[in-house]
Amino acid sequence: MLRRLSPDSVPAFPAASVDQLVTGVAVLDRRLHFIGANSAFCELFDVGSPKLLGIPLADFGRAGATLAPIAERALSQQSAVAGRGERLVSNAGHAFGADVIASCAGANVLLEVHRSAENAVAAPTRWSESLRGLAHEVKNPLAGLRGAAQLLKRRIAEPDLQRLADLIIAEADRLAGLTDRLLHGGRKPHLTHVNLHEVTERARAVIASEASGGVQLERDYDPSLPGLRGDADRLQQLVLNLMRNALQAGATRIAVRTRAAHNLLIGERPTRLAARLDIIDNGPGVPAALRDTLFLPLVSGRANGTGLGLALAQEIAREHGGAVVHDEAPGQTIFALLLPLGGDHG
Repeated sequence: MLRRLSPDSVPAFPAASVDQLVTGVAVLDRRLHFIGANSAFCELFDVGSPKLLGIPLADFGRAGATLAPIAERALSQQSAVAGRGERLVSNAGHAFGADVIASCAGANVLLEVHRSAENAVAAPTRWSESLRGLAHEVKNPLAGLRGAAQLLKRRIAEPDLQRLADLIIAEADRLAGLTDRLLHGGRKPHLTHVNLHEVTERARAVIASEASGGVQLERDYDPSLPGLRGDADRLQQLVLNLMRNALQAGATRIAVRTRAAHNLLIGERPTRLAARLDIIDNGPGVPAALRDTLFLPLVSGRANGTGLGLALAQEIAREHGGAVVHDEAPGQTIFALLLPLGGDHG
């Protein structure tokens, strides 16, 4: 029997801000009682979010016996603790393999459940109804925005303003494509031949339109870098998230650099050849207290930040067999996207 607390004694859970993540995420208070969970978590365990409110993690069905010790270690050590290849069982009795990460996020404990790839491929993709509803609501305004930009382009003669209109049209088309994917299901990347520099240039154009005149945008591309297989829209979103993160952190100089990297590890996977894209800025850097949990959802160094930009960037990188890593140098904050080239990514 699950024990529950009074809803009055449980803090609010920012469900809307994490519902778009495909990773199962739950937030616990310091007693390890559920504050809430996103749709992906509820789908994994076949449970409704309202029923979780106030339940102790240890009493969370058969999965609680596995999840509770991981969360307890994270709480006692005040650091991120991972459980690799755990076998979990949903409330409906469905068993699946997953990697589990627990970490402290302010006064709460954040619990992530990453379903193993072999299960994720076999399982049908299930998007939350709230996210599909959002996609549906966004489609009509996007069409209106695109139409207005087309009319504006016809009525202006200045080349710079026409380029801005083209940018609005291209971004409206990209977002319309993303909403179509949400509405019609399936989150598997649409892989085609991608020129990483073209993707990055589109992201730079968007950031240039958002930035004030005092922000320098620089580039240093390796022209010999080969193309790769990827989802151009998803990769553009990743680069946008990294550049926008630098912009919102107060950077006045943002540089994009590409290089080929040889014989490195991406996660735990040896990779012979990879594309490396660095986003380098002169902002204040990442606070030391956040560096171990930087890519976890809801972790942000800004008071008004959602903590989703880096988490989504990492998720897109993993879709492509890659990773986003963070580094600091004197006067520089560096986020590097690593993507395998050639036969390293099936």
